[in-house]
Amino acid sequence: MGTVYAKSPEKQQQVEEDFDFDKIPAKVQRIIVEGLNRTKDDIIIKQVQPILQSSTFQQMVQSSHEVKMRMERLGLFRRVGIFIDTCKDDPACDCYEVTFEVKELRPVSGGINTLIGNNDASLLFGLKLPNALGRGERVNIEYTHGTKQTRGYSVSFTKPVNGNPDVLLTGGLYQYHGSYPWSGYKETDRGVELDLTFPTFLGSHSLRWDGIWRDLRALSRTTSFAVREQAGHSLKSSIKHIFVRDMRDDTILPTTGSVLRLIQEYAGLGGNVEFSKQEFELQFNRSLFCNAVLQLSLAGGVMRTLRAKDEIRINDRFFLGGPLTLRGFNLKGVGPHIDGNALGAEAYWLCAAHVYTALPFRPGKGGFGDLFRTHFFVNAGNLGNINFNNLRGSIQEMGVQYRWACGGGIVLRLGRVARMELNYVVPMAVQQGDSVNPGLQFGIGLSFL
Repeated sequence: MGTVYAKSPEKQQQVEEDFDFDKIPAKVQRIIVEGLNRTKDDIIIKQVQPILQSSTFQQMVQSSHEVKMRMERLGLFRRVGIFIDTCKDDPACDCYEVTFEVKELRPVSGGINTLIGNNDASLLFGLKLPNALGRGERVNIEYTHGTKQTRGYSVSFTKPVNGNPDVLLTGGLYQYHGSYPWSGYKETDRGVELDLTFPTFLGSHSLRWDGIWRDLRALSRTTSFAVREQAGHSLKSSIKHIFVRDMRDDTILPTTGSVLRLIQEYAGLGGNVEFSKQEFELQFNRSLFCNAVLQLSLAGGVMRTLRAKDEIRINDRFFLGGPLTLRGFNLKGVGPHIDGNALGAEAYWLCAAHVYTALPFRPGKGGFGDLFRTHFFVNAGNLGNINFNNLRGSIQEMGVQYRWACGGGIVLRLGRVARMELNYVVPMAVQQGDSVNPGLQFGIGLSFL
């Protein structure tokens, strides 16, 4: 529906007239795309075809806008302008021509960025080739150097399937070297990956295959024998499915909505590593009075070896504890330890309840102050091994000998991808061997509970 205002030149009175643009007939006779260079014609024809099916003016405008958004999401152009005009051949008819003025992305771009992980930061040196073959394909070449003796290289190629920006096929090669001081080992991974991402009406799916050659070594002379005996080479070939249904209004500081994440992994398509692993994460948010937000979270996982005589390796096990998950404990500080080295386990559960509020007296309201939240929390969890011959007893033990802590602090949003927390935490229940961190605890990262 549109409204037109006009003034009579004699009476200077305002005349209001309503137009229903959905009832104004329109036929698109011609579509012009100006500014094409590297982009192939077939991908453009496929994108603009829905505009030709428009029968009303409103449908034409809406279809043109949707095509603009799709071309930008495909990574075809840096800028897309739309101009709609009547046909020059016969301006009196209901025919229109739609013109797209586009600006292609540079053939090569690069830069230096900072990456934030869970209590880790890295410098990323990247080189990108957007729209490499003219149909939205992307080539990324990256090198990362972290603060905790981590470094990695990767080359990946991503292609939209059938010109759909939501269905992506990615293949890549990578090498990553990292240190894991909580367990006393370091590892170098060299791998090949193939990933297919696609949406459904339920959520987003990712189907991924990884082939990894792993080299695990002791980090220092003090590394425990239980870790040293797992040192050496291993070859892992696994397929993983990730399902995500995210209905939150924000990924870092949501005020409403929920998220469900399911992960299934099967390793054993070759190589000498065989196991099955399942994980889940559920989060629910609800707004309360005075801009307060209640957040409830639950996560868990279980894994099982597929060879009766083999044990699951330390670099495949679950670990628990840290300033963004089970607060009040050191990073990976929960569970079995030998000589100060965390050994991980085959199952875990974790839950948390938060109440977020704005800063007292609202300093910086409407600006920088809106990036901060105060929160009060209670989190609990447990980590242990599962005896599948006595499954009921193992589950009962996991539910009885749990850890929990409570506290409060300040949360700072870092863009739309990460958060930083400074909390005062009081561990209320711990178990023998846990690495506890009472008092002030600082955390920064992408994932949290």
